[in-house]
Amino acid sequence: MKLILASDLSFLLKYGYDLTGIPKGQMKIGYVTTASKGVSNTDYIKIFKKQIEEDGYNLEEIDIENKTKKELKEFFKDKNVIHMEGGNTFYLLKAIKETGFDKIINELLSEGKVYIGTSAGSSIMGPTIGFSSHVPDNTSENKLISLNFVPFLIKCHYKDEQEKEYKEKLQIIEYPVKILRDGQGILVEDGEYTFMGDGEEVKLG
Repeated sequence: MKLILASDLSFLLKYGYDLTGIPKGQMKIGYVTTASKGVSNTDYIKIFKKQIEEDGYNLEEIDIENKTKKELKEFFKDKNVIHMEGGNTFYLLKAIKETGFDKIINELLSEGKVYIGTSAGSSIMGPTIGFSSHVPDNTSENKLISLNFVPFLIKCHYKDEQEKEYKEKLQIIEYPVKILRDGQGILVEDGEYTFMGDGEEVKLG
């Protein structure tokens, strides 16, 4: 099983897509944009698609919300990369659970497909999304339970001015947290977790 968990597009273009081990001409990306429906500004989706197409990648977009399991399996049948884009983490996780895509991801990864997450798409791979800024007030802990492919939470887009805020939050989080700046990511392969990207890894704990 190979997961590439990134903060943003810049990491993917510089490192991430190469980490799949799939030649560009053979790569078929299923690009999931559902998380963008939970945010007001979706310009990043247009920028991503324009950049990826200019770079010569084969990409097909899908919104998984309200899709049947049959439709989802059919869409990903000929894809070798699942790219889960960022946006509203809570909205994305809700759609994944309601469609049964959490079960389908397991099946797809067992077939050897590579998972790429950016931002929210990375955060959902931990045990909970309790560190997400998109969680509505008074949400029950049960609704925050995520996919648990990695034993840590992932917090993306870190900036130095957030150090105090994050240190306070870490005091009440029961899981380890991996913090990523833009341009950084984590390669997960065969139970090994490798930090990669520009600059040093942020360690606040």
